[in-house]
Amino acid sequence: MSARKIVVATATVLGVGLLGACSGYGGNNSNPGTPAPVAVQKQAAVDNASNAVKLNVAQVTGVGQVVTDAKGMTLYRFDKDTAKPPKSNCDGDCAAAWPPVLANGSVDVQGVDSKLVGTVTRNDGSQQVTINGWPLYRYAKDAAAGDSKGQGVGNTWYAVTPTGGKANAAAQGQQNQSAPADAGVAINTANIDGLGTILTDQNGMTLYLYTKDDKNKHVSNCNGQCATTWPPLLANGDAKINGIDPKLVGKTKRADGTEQLTVGGWPVYRYMKDTAPGQATGHNVGGVWFAIETNGCKVDGSKKPTSSAGSDSTSGSAGITAGGSGGSGGY
Repeated sequence: MSARKIVVATATVLGVGLLGACSGYGGNNSNPGTPAPVAVQKQAAVDNASNAVKLNVAQVTGVGQVVTDAKGMTLYRFDKDTAKPPKSNCDGDCAAAWPPVLANGSVDVQGVDSKLVGTVTRNDGSQQVTINGWPLYRYAKDAAAGDSKGQGVGNTWYAVTPTGGKANAAAQGQQNQSAPADAGVAINTANIDGLGTILTDQNGMTLYLYTKDDKNKHVSNCNGQCATTWPPLLANGDAKINGIDPKLVGKTKRADGTEQLTVGGWPVYRYMKDTAPGQATGHNVGGVWFAIETNGCKVDGSKKPTSSAGSDSTSGSAGITAGGSGGSGGY
């Protein structure tokens, strides 16, 4: 039996008509690139499939896109733990308030890169699930799916993102409360040296378009492993729109039934290797992924971010076939 099952969604995506026109998109590029893989700790063992731990990704109001368990309960990381090497420092009363996510069977993932998922041995000998080295926890005061009462508690507990980061940097420092309800999904703008003014999400993370998508039919061709590397910006309710024409923004239904935001007809995505606001390492990856201008067009591929974040446009040598009709390239 393999070390981990990966749950992916593959199907044709339904579109929604929108405004927006650009030139020179250069779809179906024949020179894809692949970001370098991320080295992580040992994979979670498979003992009993019936006791599988499931990691999903959901949009939580006021926090952003976070990792949840099979029941939709928000998962957290603890600043007093360590990721390199993985180490949990939450035992006793701490573990009663913040129950660790234990690997009692296989670990099924959807929307999280399986290479980032592993385990760490706790002081009691049990195996705790990790993402990018960070041990995962639930919060005892969260009573229902979508709750995020643990966000910012003690300035050390934060909902965890699909890459193991801390969700919603704007919420850091807020103790014993979530971010305001109106701090949900948003499309904003930011200036990145070398690229100019580009689109970001509510957390300041750069947004991208994929030229192998169909902007006229508003169809996403990025599913499966592609959607793990390039998480779609999901639309849970109405998005806040700042700095661009609201008529450019719409929604399209993905293969798994979720709704993805579109700009100028293009479905929009984040990039898993961007770990902080101001980074645009996904720009021009494989010649098919590009940061997005405020008019819904791609940023010119000849431009490169000049910040320390750099660009990942030349990395990799081979594409990975995505689920659905996306083909290969740039992930």
